[in-house]
Amino acid sequence: MKFLGKFAGALALIALFILALFWGIGALVEHKLAGPDPVTIASGSLQGLREQNRLSAFAARFVAVSTSTQSQYGLTSKKTLIMPGTVDYRVDMAKLTARDVTWDAKSRTLGVVLPPIEVSPPQIDLTQIREYGEGGLLSAISDADAKLQAANRAAGQRELIRQAHEPVPMKLARDATRRAVERSFALPLRAAGLDATVKVRFADEAHDASELWDTTRSIAEVLDNRG
Repeated sequence: MKFLGKFAGALALIALFILALFWGIGALVEHKLAGPDPVTIASGSLQGLREQNRLSAFAARFVAVSTSTQSQYGLTSKKTLIMPGTVDYRVDMAKLTARDVTWDAKSRTLGVVLPPIEVSPPQIDLTQIREYGEGGLLSAISDADAKLQAANRAAGQRELIRQAHEPVPMKLARDATRRAVERSFALPLRAAGLDATVKVRFADEAHDASELWDTTRSIAEVLDNRG
């Protein structure tokens, strides 16, 4: 009887082992059939973007024209400055987190919410600065020239910054950055054979309450649930 009991126990263990083996094979096949995991791929793309720190996908050149006048001792001095400068439009990718990236499995859409665009201080092309006007007698007997130059350069800087924040260049900068980030997420997904749509918007942009960012979970939440 003891032998039969041990034999029955051995058979039970073998049966459990076979069931576990079949379960493991089934899970493996199911994983293979499911294909690459878009959340894992998106997480890798996110990490790569974060390591870039500031992403600059657009730059624009502007020209400021400023005129200043100095009057002293009944004399007047006037000068006009033409000052070109280049501005970079950047996004601090280090601020982008896994909670800013969502995956909608139903529509196979990846949503990304970027930090606002940052506008760099104008880089002045000193070789292209042009000045017009004469200081005349006032410049000869005072520091009118230095004051005019300082006033014109300060005004020129302000004008370049104003131009850089105009709606048209800001839209161009957002569009260029959007395309760059969309490519960064879309290419790895396509390389893995996943047919997915990537939509990017900025945190300071208005959006419809029905958009996918309000109804889907971030990849941070998905990964947390898996853990």
